[in-house]
Amino acid sequence: MATRHETLIPTSYSVILAVSGTHLINDLIQFLLPALYPVFKSEYALSYFQLGLLTLAQQITACILQPVMGLYGDLKPKPYALAVSMAVVAVGIVLLATAGSFALLLLAATVLGIGSALFHPEASRVCRMASGGKLGFAQSSFQVGGNTGTALGPLAAALFVLPLGQISTVWFGLLAVVAVMVLVWVARWFVNHQRVTKAAGKPIVTAPTLPKPRLILAFSIIGALLLSKFVYIETFKSYYTFFLIERFGIEIKAAQTTLFVFLGAVALGTFAGGPIGDRIGRKKVIWVSILGALPFALMLPQANLMGTIVLSILIGFILASAFSAIVVYAQELMPQKVGMVSGFIFGFAFGIGALGAAALGAFADQFGMQQVFNGLPVLLFLGFLTFYLPRMD
Repeated sequence: MATRHETLIPTSYSVILAVSGTHLINDLIQFLLPALYPVFKSEYALSYFQLGLLTLAQQITACILQPVMGLYGDLKPKPYALAVSMAVVAVGIVLLATAGSFALLLLAATVLGIGSALFHPEASRVCRMASGGKLGFAQSSFQVGGNTGTALGPLAAALFVLPLGQISTVWFGLLAVVAVMVLVWVARWFVNHQRVTKAAGKPIVTAPTLPKPRLILAFSIIGALLLSKFVYIETFKSYYTFFLIERFGIEIKAAQTTLFVFLGAVALGTFAGGPIGDRIGRKKVIWVSILGALPFALMLPQANLMGTIVLSILIGFILASAFSAIVVYAQELMPQKVGMVSGFIFGFAFGIGALGAAALGAFADQFGMQQVFNGLPVLLFLGFLTFYLPRMD
């Protein structure tokens, strides 16, 4: 459900592209941390549990800060907050490049997480403002930028960071500086947009008539769906290379390239989900995306190398199509609090994914990575809870 202003003001494709591009840069830089896990494991003798703690340090800040920053943006919009967030990311990548111990790696991971926490809810709000009523398209475009950056992370690690070492990640700080300049331009558009909407009068927001208990139930189910999706995908991001190395004995670079293929499928699926949701409804997309991936997830642990690659592509594409639909669906539940809802969705998703990855890393230390991937498909059975989501047609 869009405000009247969102439907009257034309879609600003240049702003959506700019925010999506900076999302690509942010998530590329963010993924350099897990992409370097094989290096950290050997160089600093880290356990899977310690690697999980690095993921947790990076993501738990997002879990805590994003809803707070989203609500703050709802109450007091700050056009230049996005530029500040990327400046924090630049500091984080410099810390990652120069860290020489597990404690300093934890610090770098935390700073990177803070920058990401500042970025996501505000960026999601700006894309909604620029959507012109094409909410699913705008949200998918925003998300596909991030997923493309995440997909490029292991490829950048394989081609650039792994050959040149940890210190080479400092050069990615230049990308963050470019993103800051782009977001300063977006901030100027933000200011002008506020001026135009203020001149047009107070926006009319059509809120759903759901009673509070049903809202609580809906957000509880959304939380369970995010748990199933993000613990699954975060485990792939953190440990898929180790699974491939342990199961098939392939080299690190080959494993990183395979991870890039999986994350590329995630990016494509993310983009597909939003526009499809605009046409057929968010709930249908959520149904198909989470449960559609289940049979392929059940087959993956028993497949050979080529079968594993093919199945991971199918799983990544189908599973990722849910996220944009979930974000817009949640925003439609509480259209007066778009920033807070976006912050909750991103924060909870990142936080629960990180907690799950840390817990499964500890499990892998005891029982092996193969056992982790054998049990991972169980998470997708939570997709049946979609049945209880209220219709928002």
